[in-house]
Amino acid sequence: MSTHEHDDIIDAAVRILLEEDRCVTIGFYPGGIAIRFPTTRKLAEHLGIPHYYVLPRFGEMERDGLIRRTERVGISTTAAGTERLLAVMMERHGERAEEVLGEEVFRVLQARVGQAPS
Repeated sequence: MSTHEHDDIIDAAVRILLEEDRCVTIGFYPGGIAIRFPTTRKLAEHLGIPHYYVLPRFGEMERDGLIRRTERVGISTTAAGTERLLAVMMERHGERAEEVLGEEVFRVLQARVGQAPS
């Protein structure tokens, strides 16, 4: 599955982060940036689908190297997932992202991700 096939889930996550939570949790690690994803239950509720429909999609995203799930910690993007999430954020929600993150932080994140190995 291509990374763009996951854009519906990524877009829903971005909308939750920017419009509902109005908070983006970002982690920095050697070689990349991780962004905390909403919970699978919150995504299912936002999409209006049963929770068990979201779980296999997260399994696919994990296999495709876009997210990592850590028990008792949550779900966050990998370097490749961060790159795709920021691309969706910029393409579809740029104005809201600048409002929540600030124009400078959003620009720096995009530049930093562009330099990170995928």
